[in-house]
Amino acid sequence: MNKRLFALLSVLVLASMMLAACGTPAPAAEAPAAEAPAAATEAPAAATEAPAAEAITLKIVSSLPMTGSSLTQTQTIVNAMQLRLEQANYSACGGKYALEYEAWDDASAALGKWDPAVETENANKAAADTAIVAYLGTFNSGAAKLSIPILNASGPLTMISPANTNPGLTKADKDLPGVTDSYYPTGVRSYSRVVAADDIQGKVAANFVKSLGATTVYILDDQELYGKGVADVFDATAKEIGLTVVGHEGIDPKAADYKALMTKISTSNGGKAPDAIYVGMVVDNNASQLLKDKVAIMGDNEKVKYVGPDGIQTQAFIDGAGADVAEGAYGSVAGVALDKLPPAGLQFVKDYTAKFGNLTEPYAVYGYETMNVALKAIEDVCAAGGDPTDRAAVNSAVFAIKDFDGALGTWSFDANGDATLTDMTFYQVQGGAYVPVGTFK
Repeated sequence: MNKRLFALLSVLVLASMMLAACGTPAPAAEAPAAEAPAAATEAPAAATEAPAAEAITLKIVSSLPMTGSSLTQTQTIVNAMQLRLEQANYSACGGKYALEYEAWDDASAALGKWDPAVETENANKAAADTAIVAYLGTFNSGAAKLSIPILNASGPLTMISPANTNPGLTKADKDLPGVTDSYYPTGVRSYSRVVAADDIQGKVAANFVKSLGATTVYILDDQELYGKGVADVFDATAKEIGLTVVGHEGIDPKAADYKALMTKISTSNGGKAPDAIYVGMVVDNNASQLLKDKVAIMGDNEKVKYVGPDGIQTQAFIDGAGADVAEGAYGSVAGVALDKLPPAGLQFVKDYTAKFGNLTEPYAVYGYETMNVALKAIEDVCAAGGDPTDRAAVNSAVFAIKDFDGALGTWSFDANGDATLTDMTFYQVQGGAYVPVGTFK
């Protein structure tokens, strides 16, 4: 070998040794590339686990008056909805979907009760948020009248109410107040409720007043969709069953007092007071003041019976009037008393009490059942291989609910979105609280 070639080879060997000493990978270090298939084999496992960590979010919102006198009722409804979601671990369909809930206020401080502008804003906000698959509400029938068409045109987005009772929201009957097919611009029904409507409540109330021994009655209402609706049904039924309706008029919910009105009523029955007064109204519309002035002019509620619907069956009504003034007044609520609920309902009361304290407001169980319905619809869509992010699919599943074994008992939705439950319970104020006195069909 010549010297030049030998020198070149020596340099190359020396350079190779120096590079190895510096840690430069040798070709053998690349051998793990042959293990690549093993790494690739593991990839699907990571992808399979991803949905649990990145579950798709389904949003549910409620729209209820969380400002004003109705709060004593609506807060328990929201509590009950949250309780049901906690029991579902805020997830659906085997954990593939995460559930998110927001309680929206449809009242304003300016009005001190539900506000048409706020409810309309809520409905438009829900319609625009495609993650929302269920809208739970409203509490007031007048509010529902505004939001149903907005939500119907957006999917439709299903709307489930725990409290609306005006018949015209669901029943296309020209003889019922407030009816219009314009609520459903798509032609598809998208509104349902778990509470009995006023065509039931008003009829049962008239028969109840007659059972108290009354033969004459004066009817008042707050001129809103709910209050006038139930009062009109009461009026029609009273005449059918032989009760004499001495008068029927709307009141000004913002009046400072009603002493002049009550003075007029005190002599309206041939110079004397009628046997009973029936008021169609919500507590927010000065209901306590109306009762105070009635008692001031006509005496306690045993002398002239004072009866109203679920709008006044709340502790806020008693507190506003004073326990002594409210003593003996009656209020009706759909369904049975809390202690007469079926096993699932009694378990709800037990769970609610453990988490939130003593439960006296009967509408809480309707809030629980409303969320129950929303969750069942989502699960049913998944079970059928559908997509619960599809608003129309969830809405269809709601209307397909039949023989549901829930907190209110076993019931179904009819084609209009009304539940098949028809029980109505009357409560009387006794010792500063409403006490159930009878359940009627």
